[in-house]
Amino acid sequence: MAVSRFRTVLFDLDGTLLDTAPDLTWAINQLRAEHGLPALSCEFVRPTVSHGTPRMLHAAFGIDTTHPDFPGLRTRLLDLYQGHIADMTTPFRGMAEALVALEEAGMNWGVVTNKPAFLTNPIMARLGLAARAVTVVSGDTTPFSKPHPAPLLHACQEAGSLPTECVFVGDAECDIAAGRAAGMATVVALFGYLSADDAPHKWGADVLVESPATMLDWILAA
Repeated sequence: MAVSRFRTVLFDLDGTLLDTAPDLTWAINQLRAEHGLPALSCEFVRPTVSHGTPRMLHAAFGIDTTHPDFPGLRTRLLDLYQGHIADMTTPFRGMAEALVALEEAGMNWGVVTNKPAFLTNPIMARLGLAARAVTVVSGDTTPFSKPHPAPLLHACQEAGSLPTECVFVGDAECDIAAGRAAGMATVVALFGYLSADDAPHKWGADVLVESPATMLDWILAA
């Protein structure tokens, strides 16, 4: 078997490693119910998830970060979500098998997300992934978050790999921008939370993949 040029595979969390949209949709709908609003479908919420609470709250309430209600709504949303952090969250279909295959190939893997650590760490623990990941870098681990390269470079150091030995897999333009700025190979997870307005073929990634299985094939053949 050919040996991949990569030693470390780094994943974005929401929309790449894990399908977190069902739990986030539940939290959004609880918050909307508290304000007398009807529930939204998971399909409606899903494309906003990779862009964080500002995009989710804009979709759910039509407000942006400058609105006076934004801080309170954000705090309440995160409280609701934290209480049901991984009730319905699962790895994407084929991702669990891909992680095993990477480990069996002698590679390590980790997570670099803009999600704050107080949410990231419980999810990883609940799904039994924390002990397997060589590094977990959250949005508040370093002074910067993606698209700045600092979180990815921090993950490289913890993984014991050079940037050129790493590949970053993500579903948002900021993921690919961060990976490229860090000097890594980059992969767009088309199975993630892309919206109709996204143009991933213009992001400059090394490859676009339709599934964790095709992602794995590309990494192992690189």
